[in-house]
Amino acid sequence: MDQAVADGVDVISISMGNYGPELGWLHNGIPWVLTVAAGSIDRWFAGTVTLGNGLTITGWSMFPASAFVENYPIIYNTTISACNSSELLSEAPFSILICDNTVPFFTQIKQVSMSNQPAAIFISDDPQIFEFNIFPYPGVVISPKDAPTLISYAQTVVQPTASIKFQQTFVGTKAAPAVAAYTSRGPSPSYPGILKPDVMAPGTLVLASWIPNGYSASIGSNIVLSSDYVTISGTSMACPHASGIAALLKGAHPEWSPAAIRSAMMTTASPIDNTFNQIRDIGLGYEIATPLAMGSGQVDPNRANDPGLIYDATSQDYVNLLCSMNFTANQILTITRSNSYSCSNTSDLNYPSFIALYTNTTGMVVQTFQRTVTNVGAGATSYTANVIAPTLSVVRVSPDTLVFGKTYEKQNYSLTISYMGDKNGSVTFGSLTWIEENEGHTVRSPIVVSPIINVW
Repeated sequence: MDQAVADGVDVISISMGNYGPELGWLHNGIPWVLTVAAGSIDRWFAGTVTLGNGLTITGWSMFPASAFVENYPIIYNTTISACNSSELLSEAPFSILICDNTVPFFTQIKQVSMSNQPAAIFISDDPQIFEFNIFPYPGVVISPKDAPTLISYAQTVVQPTASIKFQQTFVGTKAAPAVAAYTSRGPSPSYPGILKPDVMAPGTLVLASWIPNGYSASIGSNIVLSSDYVTISGTSMACPHASGIAALLKGAHPEWSPAAIRSAMMTTASPIDNTFNQIRDIGLGYEIATPLAMGSGQVDPNRANDPGLIYDATSQDYVNLLCSMNFTANQILTITRSNSYSCSNTSDLNYPSFIALYTNTTGMVVQTFQRTVTNVGAGATSYTANVIAPTLSVVRVSPDTLVFGKTYEKQNYSLTISYMGDKNGSVTFGSLTWIEENEGHTVRSPIVVSPIINVW
């Protein structure tokens, strides 16, 4: 990183921290960086099952070969339907296996890969299957809702057959995006006072260039494939998306600071998916995603280019935060690389989000945040506060109207959260949105009330 800075690099993309869906495992909650969560894309990699009676079932398949399983016998036998023994599977008649939902898919596909059967149809609703490209065996995953029709056909028809077609892609699937199960959640134990992550970006099964002579996929346990491209999942994919957007914004607004760029990306991000409902969390059974999983929401580069208002911060603001954390002078020197700073012990960083923390014994939590916003729109305007308070919370904003006389003018406001902590460790959330007159810009900040999470 030091060499990158010395070389004049403007944007550094660092991929680290890939563990979910439990709270508190996000370890890179550094206040001066943009922390990015990973989400899904509206794309479905499909395998199509066509039964001998003409019925078609579309499922999921990442099998890497352009194969076609045509008119094979199909079998459903409760003795082997768990598909957890390659020996038992090999003793069955040569046919397409139907594997039930009693054993994890990744165990099943390993066992059928070691059998002598030609293909399999897996019945599963495990969302993590659809986040990775592991599929070394000719097969397709179908939803449990399609299983009764499939099983009935296999058990009642004389000489049932099926065909499977692979390597199909559908786009525009719903609902998307959704928070990936594997992405790290806040609060960050390193500094829980700043809400992290900041935004979410595409991270699941992103088509990426790859080492042409390296491993990209496998068929069975013996055939290893290479490719110039591969689909990869992880925050390692989401982070470069956000980094690229930051670079574009810096090019469009060279006068913006890193904090201003982060602010623009956060306050214009969307918490809504392509069904116009709230983004869901795959790792928590498709519950509504909290900002601890997705930050402000899915980043929107076009809106970020014209955010209306920004929350800016300087290097001194970050030094003040370090001073409030009781770091020694040497520790602060390690971070700042300079002794030429003064300390003001304030932990209230001018950040575009809010988090109030409590413990089971805290009782009533009352926390006030001070914020400064800068008008980066065109000329004089005014904004009115719209608050959605977290459950069991009261949120007050003062003043609730901000009037700007010109571009780059600053205005201050305070936000106070009052919350009665509970013994269940509930995470509740809402938002503050500054709405411009005549329904112009909307500048949204997430609000979270969370228990203090101790995972380390």
